[in-house]
Amino acid sequence: MYAVIRTGGKQYRVTPGDTLKIETTAHDDGSVEFSDVIAVSGEEGKFEAELGGAKVLASVVGQGRGEKILVFKLKRKKQYKKMQGHRQNYVEVKINEILVNGRSFKQEAKTA
Repeated sequence: MYAVIRTGGKQYRVTPGDTLKIETTAHDDGSVEFSDVIAVSGEEGKFEAELGGAKVLASVVGQGRGEKILVFKLKRKKQYKKMQGHRQNYVEVKINEILVNGRSFKQEAKTA
């Protein structure tokens, strides 16, 4: 069971129980709801035909800033150099549940 969601200009393939880092989004009470669901697959190789009201529920695990990226610009023979750094903010979320067509998919309990 998995779903493909769109957030922050990117697409992510998620299953219940996954933890992923996404761009900073507004969240309330530590929970996030993704309603921009592109595709849902209940079983291998088959996709849901109707996605009306499909959403993915997640909870916030943590927040932070990514690694520093250096942007260096150079125009040779013109004595022009420019260096700039960037660190992207992120929110780490854990996918709890996928809802589609009145059905709910949650993480299965591990049996050991």
